[in-house]
Amino acid sequence: MTSGSVVREFNQILPGMTMQITATMVKELRERTGAGMMECKKALVESSGDIQAAIEQMRKMGQAKAEKKAGRIAADGVILLATSPDGKRASVVEVNCETDFVAKDHQFLAFSEQLARLILGSNIRTIEELNAATLESGLSVEQARQELVTKIGENIQVRRLENLGTEHTLTGYQHGTRIGVLVDHRGGDADLGKDIAMHIAASSPVCVSETDVGEDVLAKEREIFMAQAESSGKPPEIVEKIVQGRLKKYLKEITLLGQPFIKDPDQPVGRLLEDAKAQVLGFVRYEVGEGIEKRSENFADEVMDQVKRSQDGQ
Repeated sequence: MTSGSVVREFNQILPGMTMQITATMVKELRERTGAGMMECKKALVESSGDIQAAIEQMRKMGQAKAEKKAGRIAADGVILLATSPDGKRASVVEVNCETDFVAKDHQFLAFSEQLARLILGSNIRTIEELNAATLESGLSVEQARQELVTKIGENIQVRRLENLGTEHTLTGYQHGTRIGVLVDHRGGDADLGKDIAMHIAASSPVCVSETDVGEDVLAKEREIFMAQAESSGKPPEIVEKIVQGRLKKYLKEITLLGQPFIKDPDQPVGRLLEDAKAQVLGFVRYEVGEGIEKRSENFADEVMDQVKRSQDGQ
């Protein structure tokens, strides 16, 4: 379509306008905002051809649309890591969207990658601090998020983050963009750090060692095991042995040091680290959407919902 035909189309759609909106103006606004042609045209008409005013108006409209979509469940998304070259600093962030379609979108991924890098190079510790931080574009993270919601048409939320530093070594591992792990360890080589991070990704330990398990957690589990054992009708001394055995098994299952190493199930992780004269001081494991109650929708319904939203311009 030529510039002249675009202008004629605009004049036909909106007869009587005094300011001629050219194809060049629309192209510039589209490049600066990522919005659709007709939305850019409308904003330029309403601002009498003032591109900066049109951008400001579109941002306000974007905020309104973002607030409208904020009630939707965002349980999909990505986990992304960033680490410093010396292994002393690392960040992990979870950014949520509504569907796996958007989780693979290049704009969504680019936004999420920017956040991981921004956190790494800062003292940001909370979502509030991150939202107020400024991106290279000059927009705040919150402004960029709202604009992305408008462009993509889904609720997008920055859910959680970690910004870590250590005197030892931080090793990261990503399983695609669904699981991210950071391990703070002392001793051992890079391969051992990666193996431990992969193990954590696969086995989901709750904490490093038994000493990290809270007394309230142990008391609750003991109470459950006691009730189960007593229902068997066995003598009290046998019941106590059963409870102790189950508690011991439970602690091995939830602690990193007690779990069987995924590459060698005959060897617990604790022994692997001991043989390597290494120690895990802490870890972070994020998995997309964990703890978020998701809607029960089948794939066909999800596709139709996406089609309907695009037709409605949501």
